[in-house]
Amino acid sequence: MVDLNVEMTELWSALGAPAAGRPHVIQFISARRGEGTSTVAREFARFAARRAGRKTWLIDLDLSSPSQFRELAGDPARYGPIGPAVEASPDGSVFFTVQPPAPRAEGGVWPDAKFLTGHSVGGPRLWVARFNREALRGRQQAHIIPSADYWRALSKHAELIVVDSPSLDRSQAGVTIAEHMDQTVLVVSADQPDVRRPAMLRDAVTAAGGRCAGMFFNKVSVEPPGFLKAILP
Repeated sequence: MVDLNVEMTELWSALGAPAAGRPHVIQFISARRGEGTSTVAREFARFAARRAGRKTWLIDLDLSSPSQFRELAGDPARYGPIGPAVEASPDGSVFFTVQPPAPRAEGGVWPDAKFLTGHSVGGPRLWVARFNREALRGRQQAHIIPSADYWRALSKHAELIVVDSPSLDRSQAGVTIAEHMDQTVLVVSADQPDVRRPAMLRDAVTAAGGRCAGMFFNKVSVEPPGFLKAILP
C-alpha cells in the first residue's frame, strides 16, 4: 500500500478544508477504469477521519462490483477492525433502487434500505456503507437514482461523506448523482497524457449540475505535484 498521507493533506487543503460542523459531500470519479479512484477515495476518507477528526462515511457507488468494504476489511493493520453491521440509512432512503422488488411473505415488498449496511472502521469516526449484493435474487438489479434524499439524510449524521463512483466508461452513476455533491474530484493517472477524456467527464458532470473541484493526478512520482494540479476551466 502506497502511503498517500502527504497527498491527502494537500488535497484536503486544496479542497478548502471543509469546515467542522458543516456536512460536506465529495465525489471521486475517473473517466476510465484503472485510474486508482477507489484508492484515492479510501485514503481521503481515512485521512478525514483519522487526521482531520471528522466523522466520515465512505459510500461505494459501484453496486455491480463493490470493493471498498472488502479492501477495508482485508487490511485491519492499516484501517482497524470492522464493526458489526448497522442500518446505513437514517430514514429509510437510499441512493439506489432494486428492481424488481422482492415481495415479503407478510405482504408488501422488501425496502431497498435493507440491502445497505454500515460498518465502523477502526473506531467511531470512519464508517463504510456496504451494498449486500449477495442478497439480490433472480433477475433483481440495483440502479442508482438521482435523488437528494439519502445524501440529505446522511449529512445529518456525518461531517463528511466520501463517494467512490465507478468510472464513466463503466457507469453513469457518478453523473446521475453529481448535482447532489458539494464537490466532484476527477482522478487521473499521472502517466495518462491524454486529458480529453477527463475534460469530457468534466463537461458531463457540469451539464448534470455538478461542481468540479479539479483533477487529482494519481501516482505522484511525476512533476508537478499530483494534488489538484489544475483547476479545469
